[in-house]
Amino acid sequence: MSIRLILRTLTPWLLIAAAGGLAAAIRFLFIEPAAMGETCEAHAALWWCSLRLMLVKGFLYNIYGWAAAVLAITSLATRRPWLAVLAAALGVFAVVLYCVELGAFALLVGVLREARLRADGSPF
Repeated sequence: MSIRLILRTLTPWLLIAAAGGLAAAIRFLFIEPAAMGETCEAHAALWWCSLRLMLVKGFLYNIYGWAAAVLAITSLATRRPWLAVLAAALGVFAVVLYCVELGAFALLVGVLREARLRADGSPF
């Protein structure tokens, strides 16, 4: 097995894992610590408080889950493996950031679609 084939095989899974790692870092280092929330309540003018608020509103309104679900459905309508991988990565991101139902749907559809397209011979 050549290095190029190994990279083509592992790249989608590494991207999905990276999305999960990014979401976990955001969740556990930026959103969940009580000190972060207290600091933003006391000093709302800090530059990163508006970013934190946008991230929180993203999972309160289930934006990550809906975006992942739309990508998953779009990947079913097209034959683009990168779209399926993107749906799965955003699905992982959504699951880690509290949008479990739609995120899990997108993760499942994205992974299955990517695997099916790969079995049919579509390149990444």
